[in-house]
Formats: sequence, C-alpha cells, structure tokens
Amino acid sequence: MRALPYPIARLIDAARVGELTVIGPDGSPITYPMVPLLWGDRIFMTSSVLDSTKIAHIKANPRVSFSVTNPEGLGTFTGKVTVQCDARVAEDDLHAGWERLLRDWTRKDPSTVALLKARLGFPLVFERALIELTPRRTWFWPDGRTDQPPQITVVAEVAR
Repeated sequence: MRALPYPIARLIDAARVGELTVIGPDGSPITYPMVPLLWGDRIFMTSSVLDSTKIAHIKANPRVSFSVTNPEGLGTFTGKVTVQCDARVAEDDLHAGWERLLRDWTRKDPSTVALLKARLGFPLVFERALIELTPRRTWFWPDGRTDQPPQITVVAEVAR
C-alpha cells in the first residue's frame, strides 16, 4: 500500500471534522460526522460504544468512504477529498486503546481535555472503539471545485 499523496494527507490532518459514510442494512448510505486522525498511512477515528450502530454497520460491511468537504474546518488549507476505504473496528481495549491518538485528538478538538477531566463522571463516554480506515482510492479536488474533474489516486488495490 502506498502512502496517501501529501496534499491529501495534509488536508485530512488539517480537517477538524469529516464525513464517514457506511452502508446500512438496506444498502443505503449513512453518514456520520467524525474527527479524523491521520496516523501513518491510515485514518483513525474513535466511537463511543454507546453509539454502536455505526460500529455494527462497519462490521457488517467494512467498505466505507471518508470525505473532507467543509472549508470552514480546514484553517488555511483548501480542497475537498473523498477516500474509499476498508474499515476495521478495534474493540480489544475500550478503556485505553484509543489513548495513543489522544495528543492528535486534543490538538484537533481541545474540548476533549475538559471531557477527559470529567471522565470519572462519564465513564461510558470514554469506552471507545477505535475505527481504522485503510485508504484504497482517493478523489481529490485541490481547489475545492467539485464542478471540475478530480485527481484520482489508487492507494492500494482492493483485496477480493
């Protein structure tokens, strides 16, 4: 698997929020706003186990997409991207498995620090599954103009 092209990785890393789209039981797409955390060649996010619906959808069909489309959440960066991914849910350490991403998470979402301080009062909020996305293909609009053709990159061949 190749790494994400630098402009795409930079865009995902800068994004405060993106859209994770999963496939529902009836085959329809369902989109969730998520905080993306780029780590190496993967995109990570966390989900409270209290909201197990998205986790169940991913387990039933791990083919997902992740998009960054909101220019207000990008700071000085421009562009839009959709990444076709294979997802994996890690639930082996719900209490601390996600903590390896904590520094990047608090950098993007400073309110996480306040939530951590209230952790004892809201323990179930911090029982979190780790969602790992392996990028397969990207559609990138460097200037954010989706009325123009995207730059398409195959990051990894889809295993069948």
